[in-house]
Amino acid sequence: MAKIAFVFPGQGSQVVGMGKDLFEQFEPAANVFKVADQKLDVSLSKLIFEGPKEELTLTHNTQPALLTTSMAIYEHFKQNNIEADFVAGHSLGEYSALVAAGVLSFEDAVYAVRKRGEYMQEAVPAGEGAMAAVLGLDRELLTAVTREVTDAGDSVQLANLNCPGQIVISGTTKGVELAGEKAKEAGAKRAIPLEVSGPFHSALMKPAAKKFATVLDGLEIADAKIPVIANVTATPIQAKEEIKTKLVEQLYSSVLWEDSVRKMLYLGVDTFIEIGPGKVLSGLIKKIDRKVKVYAVNDIETSKKVAEELKGDM
Repeated sequence: MAKIAFVFPGQGSQVVGMGKDLFEQFEPAANVFKVADQKLDVSLSKLIFEGPKEELTLTHNTQPALLTTSMAIYEHFKQNNIEADFVAGHSLGEYSALVAAGVLSFEDAVYAVRKRGEYMQEAVPAGEGAMAAVLGLDRELLTAVTREVTDAGDSVQLANLNCPGQIVISGTTKGVELAGEKAKEAGAKRAIPLEVSGPFHSALMKPAAKKFATVLDGLEIADAKIPVIANVTATPIQAKEEIKTKLVEQLYSSVLWEDSVRKMLYLGVDTFIEIGPGKVLSGLIKKIDRKVKVYAVNDIETSKKVAEELKGDM
């Protein structure tokens, strides 16, 4: 019998038109989009299906849009009684994981990530923060590089530890630029600037975290029904107070994605199902373990196919 993990993508996976086939062909999924529109009092579904891309890419729109689309796709597995042994999500994707684990209602989660996006966007003035993907340098060397740059006065940290040889750094524009140069001197193959609206998962996000904590205080948070692998620690958590603390810390801490996948593998997961637009996480998981079974589910047809296959394994 397969041991399953549902994993949910974060910012960067969005695309205009995502989830439209589910909306048109699967009523429970359509209801998810409608609930999001009502809760946020905007036509989020119209923005998701029709764009424009520039507006969809704004952080405060991207976050609820991705959560909504992932939850609409997840609804197909829920209706087919396919359950996971573990859930995890990459940064924003952790909120989809928490809804799937029964920690947050979808309504509360979509409201929370809207506020999260607003606070993240407000935290650092445009142009003062940046992120870059560093390829081909191990985390110990890159940590030393970022520490050296930060100690010299330009804040920069490891933001996303995605897979072997792919780490994203985040901080001030100058800090990221200097760290990228020093990383290449230390043996990195490349340092690629990312098109993002802020220095996410860096110390510069602490003001956003402080504001966001008050949003979480107003929500009903439950213990997780199934273990959630936390971004901040790469360990399974289920207690609501710990989950709440980690969600605040997540805003300014590294996303330990490679470690999270390795933890799930260690705990016996043999099947990963990426639920949401794109195939980013599937690609990262394959780079961590080529032999593990990975599905990327981002439309109704793939949902049906994977659901049937999993039922056969149960």
